Amino acid sequence: MVEDILCSARALQLVFLDEANKRMLMEEPIAREIEEMMRNPHFWNELEAINSLVKLVKAMAQEIGMEKPRVGQCLPLWEELRVKVKDWCSKFHIVEGPVEKVINRRFEKNYHPAWAAAFILDPLYLIRDSSRKYLPPFKFLTSEQEKDVDKLITRLVSREEAHIALMELMKWRTEGLDPVYAQAVQLKHRDPSTGKMKLANPQSSRLVWETYLTEFKLLGKVAVRLIFLHATSCGFKCNWSLLRWARSHSHSRLGMDRVQKLIFIAAHSKIERRDFSNDEDKDAELFDLDNEAFDEDIVRPARSP
Repeated sequence: MVEDILCSARALQLVFLDEANKRMLMEEPIAREIEEMMRNPHFWNELEAINSLVKLVKAMAQEIGMEKPRVGQCLPLWEELRVKVKDWCSKFHIVEGPVEKVINRRFEKNYHPAWAAAFILDPLYLIRDSSRKYLPPFKFLTSEQEKDVDKLITRLVSREEAHIALMELMKWRTEGLDPVYAQAVQLKHRDPSTGKMKLANPQSSRLVWETYLTEFKLLGKVAVRLIFLHATSCGFKCNWSLLRWARSHSHSRLGMDRVQKLIFIAAHSKIERRDFSNDEDKDAELFDLDNEAFDEDIVRPARSP
């Protein structure tokens, strides 16, 4: 609708010059208000701004739908959106404060602790520091997100192994990855079909954890488990019979591991087939389950009230 109005701008301006329209303006106060509004250059600037913002968001959403990003890409994608919206504010002379509040509210509503953990554990996002080490990007996390990383990692290992997993995380934080391996993981080439830069080997993050970073026995298992979850897996729905079966196995870690593997395989099978169908209201989103025993053991740590 906004784009239609912009395309009709010239025609609307000509309408105001029509004699019949002038007579109507004399009789109708609302028509006069509309004319005054549309003669104001500020109105057209705001309309163009809205149209530009809609296109920006649609383009990002379309790209996400096509690329099926992994969970670790969620934080960088939100930061990319913030940067683009900031440029949009500057271009159209929009006050940034209220717009930032809207974005932050949407971010908080959608944020999942797995985003932060996968972002930290994926070698793809390691950053070279002044000593030429490739270290996890903790500096881009808030203090709450750092706590989420700790909680999620300890939740995905046994209680007895939790302190060991945190020690491995600290070592990962201070030592990072050998530069040769880090550069190999982050190597990109241009896709001839799209012209965009893409990873030369999308599986390299997994290979590094499984073949080189073997000293991180617990952290490596958590990393492989998290960083290859697709952010669009939330489009996969599971029915209540599966949930009831999952609940019956929630007391057993072995049982829960079986449940998680089945759901993971089913979700990725649907993604490969591009099948995102559901059973209408009998379904529940995988990442939004209310079942505490099921949900917490997969990816969501308990939060203090």
